[in-house]
Formats: sequence, C-alpha cells, structure tokens
Amino acid sequence: MSNYVLAYKGGSEAETAEAQEAVMQAWGEWFGALGSSVVEIGNPFSASTAVLADGSTGATSELTGYSVLQADSLELAAKLARGCPILAAGGTVEVYETIPM
Repeated sequence: MSNYVLAYKGGSEAETAEAQEAVMQAWGEWFGALGSSVVEIGNPFSASTAVLADGSTGATSELTGYSVLQADSLELAAKLARGCPILAAGGTVEVYETIPM
C-alpha cells in the first residue's frame, strides 16, 4: 500500500450559511465513506506565494487544499477521488503517489 496526496484545485465557494453547511456535510460523508483509507483529512489552503530561484516571490498555482489517502494503486486512489465534493463545485482533484524516503 502507498500513500497518495489528493491536491484540490479550484471550485466555487458556497455563498450562504445553508450552502456552506451542506458542503461541509458532503465532505464529512465522503471522508466517512473512504473509511480507513484516509491517512490525513488535510486542510484547505489560504493565501500563498511561490519562491523563485532568484529569491523573489511570484505567482502560485490554483491549489485550494489537500488530503492524504492510502490505497493499493494509483488507479484505486483516483477511483476514490471521484466522489470528492470539490468536483461538484467545479474543481478538480490531482492524485500523486508519495515516495517513501
């Protein structure tokens, strides 16, 4: 088994308190359905910057958060990611296998 980082990108924010509550419930249900494959629920991202080779800072990616799952293969991790609530909000999920060091 390997660990996989799910990198969340984009997605719209819920505009009302009721919509925010529904989104949080959807995330909770999805994580619950993933069960023991969840290594780390992760967190959303806030402000960011990129440090360039010359030491200056510049533009960043559109990453909005992450989670870590454990799965038998990249294909299985991607299958588990298909139920992610960010997809319903117009976002995407990138799945990366981690390399143990």
